This record gives sequence, structure tokens and C-alpha cells, in this order.
Amino acid sequence: MLNRVILIGRLTRDPELRYTPSGVAVTQFTIAVDRPFTSQGGEREADFIPVVTWRQLAETCANYLRKGRLTAVEGRIQVRNYENNEGKRVYVTEVIADNVRFLESNREGGSGGGQREENPFGGGSAGGNSNRSSNFSRSQDPFSDDGKPIDISDDDLPF
Repeated sequence: MLNRVILIGRLTRDPELRYTPSGVAVTQFTIAVDRPFTSQGGEREADFIPVVTWRQLAETCANYLRKGRLTAVEGRIQVRNYENNEGKRVYVTEVIADNVRFLESNREGGSGGGQREENPFGGGSAGGNSNRSSNFSRSQDPFSDDGKPIDISDDDLPF
């Protein structure tokens, strides 16, 4: 069985960081994901999907994500339910993210007073499963040559 989801969208509001009674960080935010079609009136529609992150990823998202930022989220769908004050059963569907990627730098004039935010993940990743170190630099990026040909001899090929 498989429960994996990958979403790309924009944050509808700043992430909300809280801590459980045992001190575990949890962040909630919502991303707007465009639908692949237009309505009968020719307008684009979007789905607003709640996302939850935990622990270090939650703190990183709270510190570096802001409303309007383009973000990729990878995780699993979770459905939970509870009984509200009126005694009605309420169902909540959300994505529990284990990897979040920042797909654009902080936009000019965005929230943050015009100050540039430093992303601790130089490659744009804030994933719990990421093996990148937080001081990843452009000079180490194997794709930084913009697709220029690479000089490889026949001795370097594994076959």
C-alpha cells in the first residue's frame, strides 16, 4: 500500500508554529494548488490544502516560509476525526509533510520588511530526509553549469 503526495503551491498565510505539551514543534499552513482546468467562466480554480510539519522541519518552515511563497510539499495524507462542542463528528484531511522545498527566494517587497532572508538550506530544501548539509554551496552543485557539455573520457564510464 502506498500513501504519498507531492504538491506545489503558494502559501495562503504565514505558517503557525506551536509546541505540544511535551515540547515537540508542530507547524500548520495551507497551500493553494491550481487545478489543471478552468471553470465554465474561464477562471482558474485552486484547492486549499492544509499541511502539517513536525519537529525541526516545523521550526524551519515557521522561520523561512511566508505567505505567497511557492513551495513543494512531499508527505502523506492523513484523515482524522473528533467530536466538536456540539457533539458532531468532524473529519479533517491534511498532508503530513516530511519534506518541504522552498522553490523561490524571498520576493522583493514581500513580508519581512524588504530584508533578505537567508535560507539555511542552500539547495532550497527543508526536508527531514534530506542528506544535504546546511552549508551547501553553489560551487558544490553538480548542476550549476547550466547544462553545458561535460568532458568525460571512455575510461570514466561504468559500462
